[in-house]
Amino acid sequence: MKFSEMPYERVDLEKLKADFAALERDFDAAGSGEEQFRVHQRYYAVTGHAITEMTIAEIRHDIDMTDEFYREEQKYCDEIRPVFQNLCVSYQKKLYASPYRAYLESVIGPVAFRNMELEAKSVDPRIIPLMQEENRLQDAYNHILATAKIDWNGETLNLSLLEPYLRSADRRTRIEAYAKRDAFYLAHAEEFDDLYDRLVKNRTEQARTLGYENYLTLGDYRMMRNCWNRDDLRRFRAQIRKDYVDFAEALQAGRKERLRLDALHFYDEDVYFTEGNPVPVGTPEQILEAGRKMYHALSPETGKFMDFMCDGELFDVLGRKTKKTGGYMTYLPDYKAPFIFANFNGTTGDADVITHECGHAFQGWLSADDPIREHADITMETAETHSMSMEFFTEPWMDLFFGARGKDYVRMHLEDAINFIPYGTMVDEFQDIAYSNPDLSPKERNEAWMDLERQYRPHMNYEGDAFLSSGRAWQMKHHIYDCPLYYIDYCIAGTNALQYKIWMTKNYQEAWASYLKLCRLSASDFFFGLMEKVGLDNPFEDGCIRHVVKQLKDFV
Repeated sequence: MKFSEMPYERVDLEKLKADFAALERDFDAAGSGEEQFRVHQRYYAVTGHAITEMTIAEIRHDIDMTDEFYREEQKYCDEIRPVFQNLCVSYQKKLYASPYRAYLESVIGPVAFRNMELEAKSVDPRIIPLMQEENRLQDAYNHILATAKIDWNGETLNLSLLEPYLRSADRRTRIEAYAKRDAFYLAHAEEFDDLYDRLVKNRTEQARTLGYENYLTLGDYRMMRNCWNRDDLRRFRAQIRKDYVDFAEALQAGRKERLRLDALHFYDEDVYFTEGNPVPVGTPEQILEAGRKMYHALSPETGKFMDFMCDGELFDVLGRKTKKTGGYMTYLPDYKAPFIFANFNGTTGDADVITHECGHAFQGWLSADDPIREHADITMETAETHSMSMEFFTEPWMDLFFGARGKDYVRMHLEDAINFIPYGTMVDEFQDIAYSNPDLSPKERNEAWMDLERQYRPHMNYEGDAFLSSGRAWQMKHHIYDCPLYYIDYCIAGTNALQYKIWMTKNYQEAWASYLKLCRLSASDFFFGLMEKVGLDNPFEDGCIRHVVKQLKDFV
């Protein structure tokens, strides 16, 4: 079924409660593990349908944030989602404590039961009002971004449509575009400060209500960090500072020379060539068609996947003035269908959608027929490995998107992937500081950000920009508001993707076979076990980052 044909019906909360009551009653009455699993299959259907309807509402709201019908539906979904989560946890507690646990675990797997344990620690009826308020605060932040109106030579642009000018080959154009963008952020800076302050305090109150010292514990539970902890994470960040930052900074120095500049400034950050970055050739429709051709050439599996996505209208990628900023992949369980949301704007990011987001979607499509629903509950460092690695596996076909500048894109993409890791790690440490010290003032948070910039990205020069030089660059990263503690997963996954890049230069087919295996394994094992099964070094192991850097130096 095409997305435009998918019917939408508001989730009836009272019926949902009744369905869960029946599930719990029948689960308790079951006389064997086999009977309980049959009840559990009904749970898959009930939850899958609710998730599908809420996801349709979210997508259609994000497509046009001024659509009053779906704005109200999104508000409703934000209100009932915490209730739905609590219903799921109540049922899962029975599953977790079942007298037939051994049988159920043999069918569903130990990872699922560990995740149930974490879920039970992260949701409670006592914090439903706080979770609802958290959703409202997040939506308020996104609404400000989505409705930005920036005058550009007489034309009104939003933040996504301004992006090409931020990456212009002409430095004067970039300077003007950054001034326009940052004037918007500066005008809302105190509002963003207030929203984040309220979010930090809200999440801290949720955590303390559940008996935790601060939100870091609760946030890690919500991120389903089921085989590593914050100590592992701090050691990973230490590896980045010790073994990686200098390598990334050397690349920045090389970029400065390539651009023939005396010094890099903030408005040079996303430009890699004097003639400008390569940009996709063709219309959005032609870019999608190029993606279809590429995936048919890559493998039989990816070809079938791309046909499914295009024929089902499962992309919404055109940038529009009232559309939510950013991009994501989500999933519609009732239709076994991934959906990709993005904002094409004429930059390399358009091609990245066809690689990165399709990496997520391909994995979801490839494992859609797995009868064990919990195998879809992939932790984020694994999910981002699927997407960030696909960016590298598709590099041989970049001429389809960039024409004669395909090789330039490949070079730029590798440098960009390398440079991202210090930034992403810095975002994580900033959040660690914010939630460890929830009473910090906005000024103290901004000072903490600038201190981290000096540690992780010492080349950054914000001179002349009132917004960025005040330490507020973090306010532009919606993950910090919407998806607390998420960003480090990109860095862990980025390390894996760079391992695949190294591997494919030696033996492409062997690396692709490992990647396919990883996708099919889904969440059937913990992250550490997955790494071992597919032949990747564990990024948390001491020395992994140093080893990756040593190999990258051979061909950067």
